[in-house]
Amino acid sequence: MDSAHPGGRWHVLLLPGFFDGEAGVLVDLLCAHAGAALPSLLWVSADGAPVRSAAGRSSAVDTALCAADAPATLFVLGGERVPAQDDAPLLGTLAALAQAGTRLMAVHGGVFWLAAAGLAAPAVAVHWTQADAFRERYPAVKVSEQLFELGPRGGSCAGGAALADFVLSLLAADGHAPACGPLAERWLLERVRRGDERQRAALRTQSGAADPKLVGAVELMQSNLEEPLTTDEIARLVHISRRQLERLFRQYLERVPSQYYLELRLERSRQLLRQTSTSIIQVGLSCGFSSGPHFSSAYRNHFGLTPRDERRQARGG
Repeated sequence: MDSAHPGGRWHVLLLPGFFDGEAGVLVDLLCAHAGAALPSLLWVSADGAPVRSAAGRSSAVDTALCAADAPATLFVLGGERVPAQDDAPLLGTLAALAQAGTRLMAVHGGVFWLAAAGLAAPAVAVHWTQADAFRERYPAVKVSEQLFELGPRGGSCAGGAALADFVLSLLAADGHAPACGPLAERWLLERVRRGDERQRAALRTQSGAADPKLVGAVELMQSNLEEPLTTDEIARLVHISRRQLERLFRQYLERVPSQYYLELRLERSRQLLRQTSTSIIQVGLSCGFSSGPHFSSAYRNHFGLTPRDERRQARGG
């Protein structure tokens, strides 16, 4: 092991549009426990130039990826930008590193880059807001709804707060388990979540709602966006009256069931418009809108612009 880096060294590749908070997780976790020999970090970019984050902040790096020694572990931090044709040299470098034995860890949008390089694992943890776009671009790769996937040759993390769990799990697997407890305590983590836990918080976590009938009703809505159920059908399926269901929604979510259901469908349509090339008409149909005008009107009333304008903005037009 390098005497200058007794805990080893992780290289971190910053891609355009990466999230500052996720880079910060790596810095804060690995610098928080002075008593342990944890991995040090070497920050790299495709060409050695500063990289602009999703927040617009320019971050300097230590060197270019190809100029650094081949790393044992490389974190690939990405945002919403996906690989383009002129990114082929970087994708080739990633493929060469994998061939040489580098362990690749994709975070958030980094999964798109590994998939584009032909390096995706059989199952990939993709942030739920990017899952539809990933499925469209890489239909042969299984999208995992877990917080992260971690194996001996690499891993993927959906990003956000899950990156702390991912890093702590990786540290434990690499022989740094004694440091993980103090690190989690310093970060005020009640526990380190397992990779197989779901990304999206349960309704009771989001709103403090503990009523299982309400949770069941919302889960029915989420799983029936293309062919929406009526309020009466939902009430019957969770075994309460319509009036009881409406009271639960007003108490915990401050809206009637039909309005909450409509918002779920519109939010889903917004993700599809922004992240996929699915036709606008098909997006509307897949979210339970029977006609183009109905979809356009509901979308404009909720978001203040039409579905067509939403897609144009997402493409930078």
